[in-house]
Amino acid sequence: MANELVILQKDITDSINTRVNEIQSEGLALPKNYNFSNALKSAFFKLQETYDKNRKPALEVCTKESIANTLLDMVIQGLSPAKTQCYFVVYGDKLQMQRSYFGTQAVLKRLSEVKDIWANVIYEGDTFDYEIKDGRERFLAHKTELINRDNPIVGAYAVIRTSEEEELLTVMTMKEIQTSWSQSKTSQSVHKKFPQEMAKRTVINRAAKSFVNTSDDSDLLVEAINRTTENEYDNDTPSIKDVTNEIQEKANKEVLDFEQEELKKIEESRENVVEVQEVIETQSENTEQINMLEPGF
Repeated sequence: MANELVILQKDITDSINTRVNEIQSEGLALPKNYNFSNALKSAFFKLQETYDKNRKPALEVCTKESIANTLLDMVIQGLSPAKTQCYFVVYGDKLQMQRSYFGTQAVLKRLSEVKDIWANVIYEGDTFDYEIKDGRERFLAHKTELINRDNPIVGAYAVIRTSEEEELLTVMTMKEIQTSWSQSKTSQSVHKKFPQEMAKRTVINRAAKSFVNTSDDSDLLVEAINRTTENEYDNDTPSIKDVTNEIQEKANKEVLDFEQEELKKIEESRENVVEVQEVIETQSENTEQINMLEPGF
């Protein structure tokens, strides 16, 4: 089986290499010092530790097209699992990627208009001031004390500093954050165990969504960012089936339309898949599987 995995990895990597060369020639610039070949190797290593809810390996149950689409989106966004910038989730026979808090920061900093981005949690007892000026929320001040970190979270905010030194504020109350969590495919136990980091992750994703769609950067990059953001939610996006169908039909189509005979060969080779080392995983009734011991944020 090890040999079959090598063949699968080579087939997908070759296809992605071809597509990346094409989109680079069309003007998409990957991050400086980003080695997408190394990122792909890291991704396949992580995939060998990724299971669905029935404890079946992702590389056995996921279609070749969904794996290739997911890894291509990872490369377009310049992300690496080795840096905990993203992780992989199995839904049915589809593989999807979700960004961590660090991953969303890294992606936004790639946009030409973004100079920096950060997020903070507001605790009970903090003093948080902002205003609405000219129709926009503007940060004024946030005063806190160390002891307040043991208090309940009342909200979170993210600030995007543009290349023109403008600061764009996004604020969410804890009720709004929890509403977003209720729509998430990610296990609720993760949100309860790491509420501070997950709150920052949620608000920074909200800030990213509104900013990315007004960006003048590459459509390929913007589409990849949006697809990954949509992967996290159930209720405010198309169904899993609709999303993956759209990925297969529209996104990166020329790369991922593999020959049926080749697909049959790969599927037959998966029948004798051996078990790989188990990893501790977080599950919920609404979540198929996440391949991490703790969230990458």
